Amino acid sequence: MDKLTHQIASFATTLTFDHLSDETVRVATQHLIDALGCAIGAQDSEPAKIGRRLAAGETPGKYAGRLLLEDRLLPSQSATFINSCMIRNFDFNDRYPGGHPSDCLGAHLALAGAGKISGARFLTAMVVSYEIFNRMSDSAQLSRTGWDQGFNISLATAAGIANLLGLTFEQTANAIGISASSSVPLRVTRSGELTPWKNVATPYAARNGLFAAQLAAEGMQGPQTAFEGRDGLFQKVTGPFELAPFPTEGGYFLTPVVLLKYWPIETNGQPVVWAAQELRGKTPLEEIADIEALVNIFTKYEIGSEPEKWDPQTRETADHSLPYILARTLVDGAITVDSFGSESVLDLALRPLMQKIRVTVADDIEAMMPGGMGFRLIITMKDGTAHTSEIIDPRGHPNNPMQDADIEAKFRAMAEPVYGAARCDAALAGWWGMRDAADLRPLIALLDI
Repeated sequence: MDKLTHQIASFATTLTFDHLSDETVRVATQHLIDALGCAIGAQDSEPAKIGRRLAAGETPGKYAGRLLLEDRLLPSQSATFINSCMIRNFDFNDRYPGGHPSDCLGAHLALAGAGKISGARFLTAMVVSYEIFNRMSDSAQLSRTGWDQGFNISLATAAGIANLLGLTFEQTANAIGISASSSVPLRVTRSGELTPWKNVATPYAARNGLFAAQLAAEGMQGPQTAFEGRDGLFQKVTGPFELAPFPTEGGYFLTPVVLLKYWPIETNGQPVVWAAQELRGKTPLEEIADIEALVNIFTKYEIGSEPEKWDPQTRETADHSLPYILARTLVDGAITVDSFGSESVLDLALRPLMQKIRVTVADDIEAMMPGGMGFRLIITMKDGTAHTSEIIDPRGHPNNPMQDADIEAKFRAMAEPVYGAARCDAALAGWWGMRDAADLRPLIALLDI
């Protein structure tokens, strides 16, 4: 067995609730409530509908999973896919550099809705997935070589579900080997004109991670040297790397430094909205001559470099388009999930304003990385007057975290149109106390539509 497989399997099988700090439990609960709100808001999304159509007539089988928001048992793989599609759909869920760890949670919630799983047990398995995902994102750097975050999602899901199911070390190592040798997706998913698959690729990976854990639970053996062996990940994809020590090895919990999103857009677009709001009242649209957005290298690469970002044709391209996000905020004053409806995205009247936007890398903003996030907006008027806004570590960034009240407001914005205020009150009260729940099924039932 190679060193990395052993390290991940050891962490996944030894972490218990007693290892978790109060801060880690508090933050994990925040992120879970945030993910549930995202799922509620996207309950009628097309990817979720496609998943439900594919699952029509399926019976639960040995490993049943429950759909979020409806009292229905399916095979847990199908429930995982649909649940994660809802969590991920609006690109509104949490984010760590390299991807979105809450993409794993559709699997955990599917199993928690189908069998007796306590809040403490759930939170432990959730933290297993988050800690593995975060360390893999830091060390593997898959996006740098054109590979996608789904690898880390599949691996982290497999390990978290292994913890949730109480698999042995050997079974967990097999699950890791199966996932790692079978889940290296291309990053073309996030390039050019984006399609709905941008938000579905990781639910697909989470489903595969769950399946890897279930195969291992039933006795399937996987490669023991998927990382360091001949033709393994190190040799063919990433080159050698090491993971930072896990908390069980004397390392720090990374779950508390996962970012929460205040706006339903790509992470590096978060400060763009705040800056545009700050200057909006000072810059009449018809008087604007030039707009310069100063960013770090990755922000330009991700949301401000391709020509498709100046003429988005899909929701997924628009929420990854700095010009669209900036122009839409200057026009509307804020960004909501409705900002990415077809009529808004295809609005030809917005194009002239978008064409005035230039995206420039600034050395001082690049220097803030990776511990900080910065953005500078300069709007020059036709009379030569220039207005500047600089946003450092916008709300939701680990250096400026969202508070419980922010998370509740975000949840209510998604959920109150579905449930009404009273049911939101009951759901929030239950989920804030989920660490002490002996069985999460009643809390999951609170969210049924």
